[in-house]
Amino acid sequence: MKYFPIKNTNLNVSNIVMGNMRINHLSHHEIEHLIRTAMDEGINFFDHADIYGGGECEALFADAIQMSPSIREKIILQSKCGINSKDNYFDFSKEHILESVDGILKRLKTDYLDLLLLHRPDPLMEPEEVAEAFDELHNSGKVRYFGVSNHNPMQIEMLQKYVSHKLVVNQLQLSIAHTALIDSGIALNMNIDQSVNRDSSILEYCRLKDITIQAWSPYQSGFFEGPFLGDLEKYPKLNQVIDELAEKYRVTNTAIASAWITRHPANIQVVLGTTTPQRIKDACAGSEIVLTRKEWYDLYKAAGNIVP
Repeated sequence: MKYFPIKNTNLNVSNIVMGNMRINHLSHHEIEHLIRTAMDEGINFFDHADIYGGGECEALFADAIQMSPSIREKIILQSKCGINSKDNYFDFSKEHILESVDGILKRLKTDYLDLLLLHRPDPLMEPEEVAEAFDELHNSGKVRYFGVSNHNPMQIEMLQKYVSHKLVVNQLQLSIAHTALIDSGIALNMNIDQSVNRDSSILEYCRLKDITIQAWSPYQSGFFEGPFLGDLEKYPKLNQVIDELAEKYRVTNTAIASAWITRHPANIQVVLGTTTPQRIKDACAGSEIVLTRKEWYDLYKAAGNIVP
């Protein structure tokens, strides 16, 4: 397993992350086995959100891992807040953030989070309120570091102007079959769809600002359109290239899909959403594979992208 420090923190993190969005579909024994597998494979970073299973996933995780001070010091816990799932709107008010964190800590049976992310941008955000909430959470010891999820550069700039704590993480969608973070930079100034800048150069911005990117849905195409791995109808060429590389490196296709992301020099973390122990093992096998430049570009092109 490859580890690297998240800049402006003292966190040394695995580049593969266990996401816990769907663990409420598993039994207690299955969750316990899933977490044990992740830890045995070297994963030390566990991602949550207060809306996953309506909070149930956090509670199930804590019960399955038998949360205790000795267990807690071995893992890095991250959760997200800012979505009112009951009425379907975003809420960055100070009251909502503080109440959300108290609920998260109670469900996870811990006194603190290593990282708290704001889940999706709130157009009604008052950054002064967010700053007050972050100060209170940090001063009380409830949250060590802060970040965002699905935010563009100017949304981060707006927050950072008021927030005294460095925003250190941005969780964004990225996979070989969902490459909006990369496309427009490659096809700049061309009159094709790939040239459309859909993300305000957030990849380059995060690198400039020392913000670690976490890639969610690393094996999905589009916005929850299903996995591209094994989809020979929609992605025949991509799967062919993936399978050839999997044979070369003696790993599975999942490992190659992970390695395509971790090959990027930005040190991107891969957030798994799987509930299958074997898929975790397969993903972790790609943690330290360093694809050649040609292999990385071959995969990018096989997904239907143009390299001018």
